Amino acid sequence: MRPEVTGFFDEATNTISYIVRDPDSRRAAIIDPVLDFDVHAARTSTQSLDRVCQAIDDAGLEVDWILETHPHADHLSGAAILKQRCGGRIAIGEGIVEVQRVWRDVFDLGSDFRPDGHQFDQLFADGDGFSLGNLKAKVMHTPGHTPACVTYVIGDAAFVGDTLFMPDFGSARTDFPGGDARALYRSIRRILALPEDTRVFVAHDYGPGGRRIAWETTVAAERAENKHVRDGIEEEEFVALRQARDKELSAPALLLPSIQVNIRAGALPPKSASGTVFLKIPVNSV
Repeated sequence: MRPEVTGFFDEATNTISYIVRDPDSRRAAIIDPVLDFDVHAARTSTQSLDRVCQAIDDAGLEVDWILETHPHADHLSGAAILKQRCGGRIAIGEGIVEVQRVWRDVFDLGSDFRPDGHQFDQLFADGDGFSLGNLKAKVMHTPGHTPACVTYVIGDAAFVGDTLFMPDFGSARTDFPGGDARALYRSIRRILALPEDTRVFVAHDYGPGGRRIAWETTVAAERAENKHVRDGIEEEEFVALRQARDKELSAPALLLPSIQVNIRAGALPPKSASGTVFLKIPVNSV
């Protein structure tokens, strides 16, 4: 089965969100939605979500799932607002619990924040299946970038999050808490063991060399051309390359606000007694 896939590129964060539709029905899923955030003004807005919701309304779709590939470190999730506006259940991999435990301590969230995943409607384990109309989908646990990363295989399409990028950009960084270059290599090899004609949809693109932004490739293209993990690159070579590359990378601009929101399934922290929402900035600790 071949789902209909529509991508929405968010220029501010180089993120691609997706609407995935069963062609035989109006059932749909939304993957990795973005809540806009002006870090200088400390204000959220919904331009990115508005585009997705308008497309849902225009096509008369019914949203069953809001799927997160992982807790993103470079943009705030729009899942909570999207659920209010379009319906659907918010899901993520069960490894989110490990991520929540780490960042609860970093942000000193205390006992009011329970790191048990209850903030999400569904926690998926490796091999779990679900339906999208008449489409069958399965979940692959693909850690390495984060412990919570999953790949959603829906029909002939694989939504890989940050685990893989377009072939000329390579693979995800592994220097966040819980990241692991060896785990990432093994996760990618699992993805590349899917049928060669599987369509691969990535969560980010940066247009290296000035090329046009793109977000769809195939398993065959990744195996032949990916600069980090094409066929013939073994685990030790990849680990050395990935770790060297990670040492050159700076922290994402929205790392601290994103994580605080995304471990809450896209919800902002609770309001203070004054009615104001605060995001914490730990100093010299991350």
